[in-house]
Parts: sequence; structure tokens; C-alpha cells
Amino acid sequence: MTPLDIKIRDQIKADGPLRVSEFMEIALSDPSHGYYLTRDPLGEAGDFITSPEISQVFGEIIGLWCAVAWQDADTPRKINLVELGPGRGTLIADILRTARNVMPEFAEAIDVHLVETGAVLREQQRSSLNDYDVEWHDRFDSVPEGPLLIVANEFFDALPIEQYIQTEEGWQERRLFIDKENENLFFGPYPPASKNLIAIPDVIRDSSVGSIFERSVAAEQVVGEITDRMVTEGGAALIIDYGHVRHGVGDTLQAIRSHKYHDPLLGVGEIDLTAHVDFAALQSAAQASKGAVFGPIFQGEFLTALGIEQRTNALTKNAPTEQADVLTSGSRRLIAADGMGTLFKIMSITPSAENSSAGFENIKEGIVV
Repeated sequence: MTPLDIKIRDQIKADGPLRVSEFMEIALSDPSHGYYLTRDPLGEAGDFITSPEISQVFGEIIGLWCAVAWQDADTPRKINLVELGPGRGTLIADILRTARNVMPEFAEAIDVHLVETGAVLREQQRSSLNDYDVEWHDRFDSVPEGPLLIVANEFFDALPIEQYIQTEEGWQERRLFIDKENENLFFGPYPPASKNLIAIPDVIRDSSVGSIFERSVAAEQVVGEITDRMVTEGGAALIIDYGHVRHGVGDTLQAIRSHKYHDPLLGVGEIDLTAHVDFAALQSAAQASKGAVFGPIFQGEFLTALGIEQRTNALTKNAPTEQADVLTSGSRRLIAADGMGTLFKIMSITPSAENSSAGFENIKEGIVV
């Protein structure tokens, strides 16, 4: 057993069944053994790979979006460029390089802020960004006042969720139990039912017995917080993640280890835990804070609209064959209709519907996928 396997069992014995959100919080963020605080999980040698690691063109396209968003915000003299969950710093480095090359006046306006709790990843980010002045934060609420450009790539899928299951008695919270005979962990319904109804959207309230609904209060709170700031101070946000665009049912809690699916209850602290993002819930949270929402749209559609194919062609024109092949295959992977191009969705939040967002010009406010 890992140290967190033992910690979780001890906590259940002492306090009773754990909420799914508590389980995820311990597994990912425990100060001593949490997954994200103790390792670099990215790359071929890690557990998963993200879009910025696949191709530099991804970051360049996001950098272009940031530059246009800065212009749409009336080119403030200073603007906070904030990345939530910046990984190795690859994406923000590509954004900053693009800003310097394409729009130097935008680059001069940028103050870089990274929201990152993991010490190992912070060191990776320092290495990637040693040419830039960067300020790190444990939480978004410590980012200083001022206009904001916020980028969140595969950030929300790692935030804790609650799960609810439909039973013969109605909806009940799903929690983590321990089998007293063999000490195995298992998920099961936790009564009473009536107190949990407020979390269940009307459209799925009558789902069949055994249906599971997931809600991330943490994700909704983050969206509300960044939207409150943008409505007051200006700016725009870009959220890139995998998930569903309307409320639905299904158990999406999953674990990844060495690029393969893994039992989420085995090896806690040494495996990545994620859940699909409910974009409808993020939209509601942003609109409750008086923000305007564009999308989500498919990642492939967004990247294509902002010129990923043209940029890739320009880079490969005079590149060595091997490098050109890597660039071409990477871009194709990012926009593939049978892969990342449709698996990942992109949503933008702005202070008002009058503030359009690059890549969404022909998209009406609200969910379109």
C-alpha cells in the first residue's frame, strides 16, 4: 500500500465514508504524498501528455488568441496573463515567445502569473521561463488586481468532484467505504437521499436507478471567481478541456498511469485522477457572475479557425524532414476529428456579449457543440 492508501483507510475508520471530492483532494494534493505535489507527471516518461507538449503550434495559436483578447480589452498598459495549472510551463513559454515575435507592445504589457501548488512542477516552470519575470501563486485569489487574460488547459478535469447515485429511495451521495473484512475500498450510496436533491439538475432528476451524476463545486467556484474579476477589471478567459457540453449521467472518474487506464482505488498518490468537465455547469457559473460565454466548440474547429494549418505549413516549409514530419503529425493530432480535435472542447468567457472572442466570431453565446 502507498502512504495515501493507508491514510485514506485510517480516515474512513475514524470519520466514516469519504466524499469523492475528499478522496480526490487527498490523492492529488496531500502535502506530503499528493500526486501533483510530488512529481512531474507529463511526457513519455510520465503518465500523460498534453497539447502543448505535442506541438509548439498549439501554444502559438493560444498566444495569438491572447494578443487579440488584449486588443479587444482596449490594449491596457498592463495586463495579468494567468495560467491555471501550467504543467511544465511549455504553454506559457510558447505564448510569451509568440507575443514577443508577433506583437511586442502586447509582450511589454504582460505580467505573468502562474497558479501552481506543486514544487516539482514549479521547478520545471522556472527552467522553461528563465527569460521571463514570473510570479507564482497557490491560489487564483492572490493574483493582483488588474485586467486578466486567463488560460486553463486541462486544469478543470483535475478539480475534485462530488458524485450522486440514483437509488430506489432517490438520489444519494456516492462515497468511499472500506470493507471491514478485507479492507478493500469501494464506492457506495450514502443516505439520506433528500438532502442531496438540490445538486441534481432537473433534466436528469428522473434518471434510472444506478445512474451517476457528477458535480464539481470547486470548478464552479473557480469560474465564478475569475468571472467576477473579469466583469470588474476586464479581460477574457480560455478554458480547454475534455468533457460534456450538457448535464448528463455517467461515472467519469478515471485514473491514468504510464499512459494507460488504471484502477482509481489502487496506488493512491501514484496515479493521476481526473473526471470529465461539465461545461454546462461552468457556463451557468460564469453567467451567474454576469459574464458572457462563447462555446464550447471543438478544439479542432477553434485551432483551425485561428490558422493552425497555415502556421504549420509555414514552419515546415524550410524545416529538416524529420522536424517537419513531427510538426505536421502533431498538428494533425491536435485537430483530428476522431481524436483530440473533438475530444477536447474550448470555451471562452468575457465580461459581456459585446466582447467577442477570437475563434468564436461566428458563434452565438452559449453551448453549440
